[in-house]
Amino acid sequence: MRRSLLSMAVGLAVAATGMGPAIADEFSVADIEVEGLQRVSAGTVFSALPVNIGEQIDEGDLADALKSLFRTGLFTDIQASRDGNVLIVTVRERPSISSIDIEGNKNIETDMLMDALSGAGLQEGQVFRRATLERLELEILRSYIAQGRYNARVKASAEELPRNRVAIQLDINEGSVAAIQHINIVGNRDFSDEALLDLFELQTSSWWTSLTSADKYARERLSGDLETLRSFYLDRGYLDFNVDSSQVSISPDKQQVFISIALNEGPQYTISEVNLRGDLIVGEEELRKLIPIEEGDVFSRATTTAISEALSFRLGREGYAFANVNAVPEPGEGNTAAVTFFVEPGKRAYVRRINFDGNVSTRDDVLRQEMTQMEGGIASSDRIEFSKTRLERLGFFKSVDVETVPVPGTDDLVDVNYSVEEQPTGSLSASVGFSQDSGVILGVNVSENNFFGSGKRVSFGVNVSDSVKSANVSYLDPYYTVDGVSRGFSLFARETDYEEEDISSYLLDEYGGRLTFGYPTDSVTRLNFGVGYTRSNIKEGVFTSQEVRDFILDEGDSFDNYFLFGSWRRSTLNRGVLPTDGYSHSLNLDVAVPGSDLTFYKATHKTDFYFPVTSTGSWVVRARTELGFGDGYGDRTQMPFYEHFYAGGYGSVRGYEANSLGARATNAENDFSDPDPFGGNLLTEGSLELIFPVPFAGDSRTMRTAFFMDAGQVFDTDRGFDPALNEVRLSAGVGFQWITAVGPLAFSLAKPLNEKPEDETQVFQFSLGQTF
Repeated sequence: MRRSLLSMAVGLAVAATGMGPAIADEFSVADIEVEGLQRVSAGTVFSALPVNIGEQIDEGDLADALKSLFRTGLFTDIQASRDGNVLIVTVRERPSISSIDIEGNKNIETDMLMDALSGAGLQEGQVFRRATLERLELEILRSYIAQGRYNARVKASAEELPRNRVAIQLDINEGSVAAIQHINIVGNRDFSDEALLDLFELQTSSWWTSLTSADKYARERLSGDLETLRSFYLDRGYLDFNVDSSQVSISPDKQQVFISIALNEGPQYTISEVNLRGDLIVGEEELRKLIPIEEGDVFSRATTTAISEALSFRLGREGYAFANVNAVPEPGEGNTAAVTFFVEPGKRAYVRRINFDGNVSTRDDVLRQEMTQMEGGIASSDRIEFSKTRLERLGFFKSVDVETVPVPGTDDLVDVNYSVEEQPTGSLSASVGFSQDSGVILGVNVSENNFFGSGKRVSFGVNVSDSVKSANVSYLDPYYTVDGVSRGFSLFARETDYEEEDISSYLLDEYGGRLTFGYPTDSVTRLNFGVGYTRSNIKEGVFTSQEVRDFILDEGDSFDNYFLFGSWRRSTLNRGVLPTDGYSHSLNLDVAVPGSDLTFYKATHKTDFYFPVTSTGSWVVRARTELGFGDGYGDRTQMPFYEHFYAGGYGSVRGYEANSLGARATNAENDFSDPDPFGGNLLTEGSLELIFPVPFAGDSRTMRTAFFMDAGQVFDTDRGFDPALNEVRLSAGVGFQWITAVGPLAFSLAKPLNEKPEDETQVFQFSLGQTF
């Protein structure tokens, strides 16, 4: 016979658990049975019910046990009964959540709302608690209010479904963001309302601010503006500045916001003295060179913070990676303040491990080759940062970040973690491209600056265009030895129809090869030396110019030339692809040595400077120059015409057709067309660019735009076309570069500024894909 013991309906336990009538006597529990379970396992009930078989229990023990079971939150009703000495627990489970639907939200993403529901225990398959849903409803509403949506509405409902399930529905009416009608600043004396309001991200409502949403109130944006205001005053010496209050009022229709800010400027402080205190590991005289402020200067928190960072970095060069430098202003008499830099170098730190992350394709050893900071050595901030710069110069990575992390349990060991994001470094496929210089480009190529992640540069392929048919293979190992000596070789065969490139009509057929070695003289400078051989064959075209005919008549049409060449390059560019800071100088000399059919030399000098004009490096000034000169020696009075320099086109003087500048060739008899460009033995080029972020594009590491001005000309001193300033051509325009997965894309819109009637101009120029 079953006897009711306790239930949630009545009794003393109602206040705590909802359980009722007492039992008359205690009994020994012979067994425990649980009834009413659907999803909750019996094991869960037994683990939460502190009653064991064989235990002697009474009314109080059973009440406490059911309270413990009720606290699990899994049940809405619990009853206890007795059948002999068998304890029977009957439960009614809370409903489970079958589905969650959210409608009406636009400014807070559904995924974010789902994450919030999940964090509160509301997700499909979980137990449903109405109190939690009501609390979350309020939190979502608060999120919209923080966005300035004071008329937002959130309604949550739960529909009961068969098998003890519920479907949750969240209906959201986000409303509109209240517009800022007025911002009132009180207490400012030294700066006008207009000057201070110009600092704010929040602005009062107007046709323009409504387009930019600057007039939409949000609590976080106001907090940010107040912090900007505080920094503005502290950077100008107002040490006592304080925002006394900020009040936000809302119109009755909840569509307009009125902001009032009360501030206390206080006096402006100047610096009375500058002191250094603490453990000065580096000499005080050297540290003071890093402190550009002096007595009488207006105090600036931004300046003292920058000085503290510079001092910390200087200590980091000595291995004190955990150095801490604090600038403390001490107000004195007459609105002056003594600034004291407290130096705490801490312990000298050593590098335990150098770790790399993100290099999916590039091997670790390729990155380790660029490290100037060694494992086991003193942790030097200079070497750590310079290693980061060397990684960026490789051109393999879109971004490189470094973090120095203390080793847990030690006070003198750090791990240096480099995180890289790889980017395309070449092409490993059949290629199709187009260039205005060479026309359609077709071929099968492999060109990779980081061949299978080895850091080696490999290219080979066969290409055909309107003007060039070529086959080539090249290889360069930048770390042929552990000391950074490089070795490379190249073989090529190329047939060029210069008539197709709008140059004098002749065909040049060449093949040959080169062997090179490179030697680093310091961390940013290299010397390269090598030998080479070229076989050149010239064929006349339909209307070959008089100069080409004269050359073939005097020298012949086939030549074997042996070369010695060398180059010097110094580069501090911060990245290998699309740099934003640093410079590059290079000097190259090629000499066809005695024993060659033609003895001559070519020398070129290139410079490339990048000057950031903003702290983020998004706006950069670039200056580029290129000078080239060639001539014969020995019994040769001039360099071969097919080795001439050419100017004009993309990468040279934009706005003029490719290779079109310079003196023209002399037409052959019966050739009544315009004379073709013939190039020259003296090249002068220069360019000035203002690089700026690509509008509506966030990634400045793989694309850039620039305003530019180009200047250049090619002269032929052998034919009397000597350098003259009035012959230099100028152009100006805008250009775009993008490093894509299939190769570089570049184009420009340029206007020639001083073209002459015989010049061939071209406003739009572009290149898609790569020529090899």
